[in-house]
Amino acid sequence: MWTLFENDQFREIELSIDLGTWNPMDEDMVSADPIKFHSRRNLIKSVLPLLKKTGLTDAIQTGTGQLNGIPVALGVMDFQFMGGSMGSVVGEKITRLIEYATNQYLPLILVCSSGGAQCKKEV
Repeated sequence: MWTLFENDQFREIELSIDLGTWNPMDEDMVSADPIKFHSRRNLIKSVLPLLKKTGLTDAIQTGTGQLNGIPVALGVMDFQFMGGSMGSVVGEKITRLIEYATNQYLPLILVCSSGGAQCKKEV
């Protein structure tokens, strides 16, 4: 049986849009720590292996492409990156994608594969 969990976001994009039409958005956006959050666990040390393993910088890719020749805005989440955790970058990328799609009058497709939104903090 095929499930969404078996595909990474690169494969989902490949399956979703016409070949050669993918134009990614906000690829260079990464998490920052503007309030210098203190934790017993070093976030960089815990995320670095995920970056190497998946080749991803976050749990979502956003961009535009064509679906059967129709321009669309597309966001695809990847459960392989921290269970698809929805942090600040995921939220910002989704917001920017929605705003872009709205301003350009594009249909929006969002493929969600996430464990959900949660506030993560260490005691």
